[in-house]
Amino acid sequence: MNLEASNGGASIAGESMVWWAGFHAVVAVLLLADSLLPGHRRESRHAQMFVWLGTAGLTLAAAGFACWVAVAMGKQTALEFVAGYTIETSLSIDNLFVFLVLFEGFRISVQRQHTALTWGVWGAFVLRATFIAVGVTLLRNFEWVTWGFGLMLLYAAWRMVRGGSARAAVPEWIARMQPAKGSLLPVILAVEVTDLLFATDSIPAVLSVTHNPFVAYTSNVAAILGLRSLYFGLAAMLERFKYLHYGLAAILAFAALKMLAAKWFDVPVAVSLVVIGAILAVCAGASVVQGIGNRE
Repeated sequence: MNLEASNGGASIAGESMVWWAGFHAVVAVLLLADSLLPGHRRESRHAQMFVWLGTAGLTLAAAGFACWVAVAMGKQTALEFVAGYTIETSLSIDNLFVFLVLFEGFRISVQRQHTALTWGVWGAFVLRATFIAVGVTLLRNFEWVTWGFGLMLLYAAWRMVRGGSARAAVPEWIARMQPAKGSLLPVILAVEVTDLLFATDSIPAVLSVTHNPFVAYTSNVAAILGLRSLYFGLAAMLERFKYLHYGLAAILAFAALKMLAAKWFDVPVAVSLVVIGAILAVCAGASVVQGIGNRE
Protein backbone atom coordinates (compact mmCIF):
# COMPACT_ATOMS: atom_id res chain seq x y z
CA MET A 1 0.00 0.00 0.00
CA ASN A 2 1.26 3.45 -0.85
CA LEU A 3 -0.01 5.97 1.69
CA GLU A 4 0.83 8.90 -0.54
CA ALA A 5 -1.76 7.86 -3.10
CA SER A 6 -4.52 7.88 -0.49
CA ASN A 7 -3.46 11.20 1.00
CA GLY A 8 -2.94 12.96 -2.32
CA GLY A 9 -0.49 15.40 -0.76
CA ALA A 10 2.71 17.00 -2.01
CA SER A 11 5.65 14.68 -2.53
CA ILE A 12 9.43 14.62 -2.92
CA ALA A 13 11.04 11.96 -5.15
CA GLY A 14 7.70 10.18 -5.35
CA GLU A 15 7.10 9.94 -1.59
CA SER A 16 4.91 12.05 0.69
CA MET A 17 6.48 15.14 2.26
CA VAL A 18 4.96 13.96 5.53
CA TRP A 19 7.13 10.86 5.38
CA TRP A 20 10.26 12.90 4.72
CA ALA A 21 9.47 15.36 7.52
CA GLY A 22 8.55 12.58 9.93
CA PHE A 23 11.75 10.69 9.24
CA HIS A 24 13.92 13.76 9.88
CA ALA A 25 11.97 14.56 13.04
CA VAL A 26 12.74 11.08 14.38
CA VAL A 27 16.40 11.48 13.40
CA ALA A 28 16.57 14.78 15.31
CA VAL A 29 15.06 13.14 18.40
CA LEU A 30 17.53 10.23 18.20
CA LEU A 31 20.47 12.62 17.86
CA LEU A 32 19.26 14.59 20.88
CA ALA A 33 18.80 11.42 22.94
CA ASP A 34 22.23 10.16 21.90
CA SER A 35 23.83 13.47 22.88
CA LEU A 36 22.50 13.04 26.43
CA LEU A 37 24.05 9.61 26.93
CA PRO A 38 26.62 9.54 29.77
CA GLY A 39 28.84 7.44 27.50
CA HIS A 40 30.06 10.64 25.83
CA ARG A 41 31.55 11.94 29.07
CA ARG A 42 34.83 10.55 30.39
CA GLU A 43 33.78 11.00 34.00
CA SER A 44 30.91 8.53 33.65
CA ARG A 45 31.58 5.27 35.52
CA HIS A 46 29.74 3.18 32.98
CA ALA A 47 30.59 5.17 29.88
CA GLN A 48 31.18 2.20 27.60
CA MET A 49 27.99 0.46 28.69
CA PHE A 50 25.98 3.51 27.63
CA VAL A 51 27.86 3.74 24.33
CA TRP A 52 27.06 0.16 23.38
CA LEU A 53 23.47 0.52 24.62
CA GLY A 54 23.14 3.57 22.40
CA THR A 55 24.47 1.61 19.43
CA ALA A 56 22.03 -1.23 20.11
CA GLY A 57 19.16 1.24 20.50
CA LEU A 58 19.86 2.88 17.14
CA THR A 59 20.06 -0.53 15.49
CA LEU A 60 16.66 -1.43 16.94
CA ALA A 61 15.29 1.90 15.72
CA ALA A 62 16.46 1.05 12.18
CA ALA A 63 14.79 -2.36 12.49
CA GLY A 64 11.57 -0.67 13.62
CA PHE A 65 11.69 1.67 10.63
CA ALA A 66 12.16 -1.33 8.33
CA CYS A 67 9.00 -2.86 9.81
CA TRP A 68 7.12 0.39 9.17
CA VAL A 69 8.37 0.42 5.56
CA ALA A 70 7.13 -3.16 5.16
CA VAL A 71 3.63 -2.13 6.28
CA ALA A 72 3.48 1.17 4.37
CA MET A 73 5.39 0.32 1.18
CA GLY A 74 5.55 -3.45 0.99
CA LYS A 75 7.92 -6.24 1.98
CA GLN A 76 10.13 -5.87 -1.10
CA THR A 77 10.81 -2.21 -0.32
CA ALA A 78 11.56 -3.13 3.30
CA LEU A 79 14.07 -5.72 2.14
CA GLU A 80 15.70 -3.06 -0.05
CA PHE A 81 15.99 -0.82 3.02
CA VAL A 82 17.61 -3.61 5.05
CA ALA A 83 20.03 -4.36 2.20
CA GLY A 84 20.96 -0.68 1.83
CA TYR A 85 21.40 -0.28 5.59
CA THR A 86 23.63 -3.35 5.81
CA ILE A 87 25.77 -2.31 2.83
CA GLU A 88 26.23 1.25 4.09
CA THR A 89 27.13 0.06 7.61
CA SER A 90 29.63 -2.49 6.33
CA LEU A 91 31.32 -0.17 3.85
CA SER A 92 31.54 2.69 6.36
CA ILE A 93 33.53 0.81 9.00
CA ASP A 94 36.75 2.03 7.34
CA ASN A 95 35.45 5.56 7.74
CA LEU A 96 35.33 5.27 11.52
CA PHE A 97 39.02 4.46 11.74
CA VAL A 98 39.87 7.50 9.64
CA PHE A 99 37.83 9.61 12.09
CA LEU A 100 39.86 8.11 14.94
CA VAL A 101 43.06 9.25 13.28
CA LEU A 102 41.68 12.72 12.55
CA PHE A 103 40.54 13.35 16.10
CA GLU A 104 43.68 11.94 17.67
CA GLY A 105 45.87 13.94 15.31
CA PHE A 106 44.02 17.17 16.03
CA ARG A 107 44.00 16.38 19.77
CA ILE A 108 40.24 16.75 20.07
CA SER A 109 38.68 15.89 23.45
CA VAL A 110 35.84 13.38 23.68
CA GLN A 111 33.29 16.14 24.29
CA ARG A 112 34.45 18.10 21.23
CA GLN A 113 34.59 14.92 19.15
CA HIS A 114 30.91 14.52 19.93
CA THR A 115 30.20 18.06 18.69
CA ALA A 116 32.25 17.59 15.54
CA LEU A 117 30.49 14.32 14.70
CA THR A 118 27.08 15.88 15.30
CA TRP A 119 27.78 18.61 12.74
CA GLY A 120 29.44 16.04 10.51
CA VAL A 121 26.32 13.86 10.56
CA TRP A 122 24.05 16.70 9.47
CA GLY A 123 26.48 17.59 6.70
CA ALA A 124 26.59 13.94 5.65
CA PHE A 125 22.80 13.93 5.33
CA VAL A 126 22.95 16.81 2.83
CA LEU A 127 25.82 15.22 0.89
CA ARG A 128 24.16 11.81 0.72
CA ALA A 129 20.87 13.31 -0.47
CA THR A 130 22.73 15.23 -3.18
CA PHE A 131 24.73 12.21 -4.36
CA ILE A 132 21.67 9.98 -4.47
CA ALA A 133 19.80 12.63 -6.45
CA VAL A 134 22.51 12.89 -9.11
CA GLY A 135 23.30 9.18 -9.09
CA VAL A 136 26.96 9.95 -8.16
CA THR A 137 27.64 10.89 -11.77
CA LEU A 138 29.64 13.91 -10.69
CA LEU A 139 31.74 11.89 -8.28
CA ARG A 140 32.75 9.46 -10.99
CA ASN A 141 34.08 12.35 -13.05
CA PHE A 142 36.51 13.11 -10.23
CA GLU A 143 37.73 9.57 -9.66
CA TRP A 144 41.33 10.80 -9.53
CA VAL A 145 40.61 12.38 -6.13
CA THR A 146 40.27 8.94 -4.54
CA TRP A 147 43.84 8.18 -5.61
CA GLY A 148 45.12 11.19 -3.73
CA PHE A 149 43.08 10.24 -0.68
CA GLY A 150 44.36 6.68 -0.79
CA LEU A 151 47.96 7.90 -0.84
CA MET A 152 47.19 10.20 2.10
CA LEU A 153 45.89 7.23 4.09
CA LEU A 154 49.04 5.24 3.33
CA TYR A 155 51.15 8.17 4.50
CA ALA A 156 49.09 8.45 7.69
CA ALA A 157 49.56 4.73 8.37
CA TRP A 158 53.33 5.04 7.92
CA ARG A 159 53.51 8.04 10.30
CA MET A 160 51.45 6.16 12.87
CA VAL A 161 53.79 3.17 12.88
CA ARG A 162 56.87 5.39 12.98
CA GLY A 163 55.49 7.64 15.69
CA GLY A 164 54.12 4.87 17.88
CA SER A 165 50.62 6.37 18.33
CA ALA A 166 47.51 7.34 16.40
CA ARG A 167 48.22 10.98 17.20
CA ALA A 168 51.41 10.86 15.11
CA ALA A 169 49.40 10.15 11.94
CA VAL A 170 48.58 13.83 11.39
CA PRO A 171 51.63 16.03 10.67
CA GLU A 172 52.31 18.68 13.31
CA TRP A 173 51.80 21.58 10.90
CA ILE A 174 48.31 20.34 10.13
CA ALA A 175 47.52 19.78 13.79
CA ARG A 176 48.44 23.41 14.49
CA MET A 177 45.57 24.49 12.26
CA GLN A 178 43.26 23.34 15.06
CA PRO A 179 44.17 25.06 18.37
CA ALA A 180 43.09 23.24 21.52
CA LYS A 181 40.30 25.74 22.20
CA GLY A 182 39.77 27.02 18.68
CA SER A 183 37.14 26.51 16.05
CA LEU A 184 36.15 22.98 15.09
CA LEU A 185 35.58 24.06 11.49
CA PRO A 186 38.80 22.49 10.07
CA VAL A 187 37.97 19.16 11.74
CA ILE A 188 34.33 19.22 10.61
CA LEU A 189 35.44 19.94 7.06
CA ALA A 190 37.90 17.04 7.26
CA VAL A 191 35.08 14.77 8.45
CA GLU A 192 32.86 15.88 5.57
CA VAL A 193 35.59 15.37 2.96
CA THR A 194 36.29 11.90 4.35
CA ASP A 195 32.60 11.01 4.17
CA LEU A 196 32.41 12.35 0.62
CA LEU A 197 35.30 10.20 -0.57
CA PHE A 198 34.03 7.03 1.07
CA ALA A 199 30.56 7.73 -0.35
CA THR A 200 31.97 7.08 -3.82
CA ASP A 201 31.90 3.37 -2.92
CA SER A 202 28.94 3.07 -0.59
CA ILE A 203 26.27 5.08 -2.42
CA PRO A 204 26.65 3.27 -5.78
CA ALA A 205 26.47 0.00 -3.83
CA VAL A 206 23.22 1.07 -2.16
CA LEU A 207 21.77 2.29 -5.46
CA SER A 208 22.51 -1.13 -6.89
CA VAL A 209 19.93 -2.72 -4.54
CA THR A 210 17.23 -0.02 -4.67
CA HIS A 211 16.14 2.67 -7.12
CA ASN A 212 13.80 4.27 -4.59
CA PRO A 213 15.40 7.59 -3.49
CA PHE A 214 13.51 7.57 -0.19
CA VAL A 215 14.75 4.08 0.71
CA ALA A 216 18.31 4.79 -0.48
CA TYR A 217 18.50 7.99 1.57
CA THR A 218 16.86 6.71 4.75
CA SER A 219 18.97 3.54 4.79
CA ASN A 220 22.11 5.68 4.47
CA VAL A 221 21.05 8.02 7.25
CA ALA A 222 20.04 5.17 9.57
CA ALA A 223 23.44 3.53 9.05
CA ILE A 224 25.31 6.80 9.67
CA LEU A 225 23.47 7.31 12.97
CA GLY A 226 24.48 3.87 14.21
CA LEU A 227 28.10 4.31 13.13
CA ARG A 228 28.35 7.63 14.97
CA SER A 229 27.52 5.94 18.25
CA LEU A 230 29.76 2.95 17.47
CA TYR A 231 32.69 5.32 16.92
CA PHE A 232 32.98 6.10 20.63
CA GLY A 233 33.19 2.41 21.48
CA LEU A 234 36.08 2.00 19.04
CA ALA A 235 37.77 5.14 20.40
CA ALA A 236 37.73 3.67 23.90
CA MET A 237 39.35 0.49 22.59
CA LEU A 238 42.21 2.57 21.22
CA GLU A 239 42.90 3.93 24.70
CA ARG A 240 42.53 0.58 26.45
CA PHE A 241 44.76 -1.61 24.25
CA LYS A 242 48.43 -0.69 24.00
CA TYR A 243 49.09 -2.07 20.50
CA LEU A 244 45.82 -1.12 18.87
CA HIS A 245 47.36 1.86 17.08
CA TYR A 246 49.41 -0.59 15.00
CA GLY A 247 46.17 -2.29 14.03
CA LEU A 248 44.69 1.07 13.18
CA ALA A 249 47.66 1.76 10.91
CA ALA A 250 47.16 -1.61 9.21
CA ILE A 251 43.45 -0.90 8.71
CA LEU A 252 44.19 2.50 7.18
CA ALA A 253 46.75 0.93 4.85
CA PHE A 254 44.21 -1.75 3.89
CA ALA A 255 41.56 0.89 3.16
CA ALA A 256 44.06 2.87 1.10
CA LEU A 257 45.08 -0.14 -0.97
CA LYS A 258 41.42 -0.97 -1.59
CA MET A 259 40.85 2.52 -2.96
CA LEU A 260 43.98 2.48 -5.10
CA ALA A 261 43.23 -0.96 -6.54
CA ALA A 262 39.47 -0.48 -6.98
CA LYS A 263 39.80 0.10 -10.72
CA TRP A 264 41.27 -3.38 -11.23
CA PHE A 265 40.17 -5.41 -8.22
CA ASP A 266 37.04 -5.22 -6.07
CA VAL A 267 37.43 -6.44 -2.49
CA PRO A 268 34.15 -8.01 -1.28
CA VAL A 269 32.55 -6.42 1.78
CA ALA A 270 32.71 -9.70 3.70
CA VAL A 271 36.45 -9.94 3.11
CA SER A 272 36.97 -6.37 4.32
CA LEU A 273 35.07 -7.03 7.54
CA VAL A 274 37.02 -10.25 8.17
CA VAL A 275 40.34 -8.46 7.63
CA ILE A 276 39.40 -5.58 9.93
CA GLY A 277 38.09 -7.96 12.61
CA ALA A 278 41.21 -10.11 12.42
CA ILE A 279 43.53 -7.09 12.72
CA LEU A 280 41.66 -5.76 15.74
CA ALA A 281 41.59 -9.19 17.39
CA VAL A 282 45.33 -9.74 16.95
CA CYS A 283 46.26 -6.30 18.29
CA ALA A 284 43.84 -6.52 21.21
CA GLY A 285 45.14 -10.00 22.06
CA ALA A 286 48.75 -8.80 21.96
CA SER A 287 47.84 -5.91 24.25
CA VAL A 288 46.18 -8.23 26.75
CA VAL A 289 49.16 -10.62 26.74
CA GLN A 290 51.53 -7.69 27.25
CA GLY A 291 49.42 -6.42 30.13
CA ILE A 292 49.46 -9.83 31.81
CA GLY A 293 53.22 -10.08 31.34
CA ASN A 294 53.76 -6.68 32.95
CA ARG A 295 51.69 -7.64 36.00
CA GLU A 296 53.75 -10.79 36.47
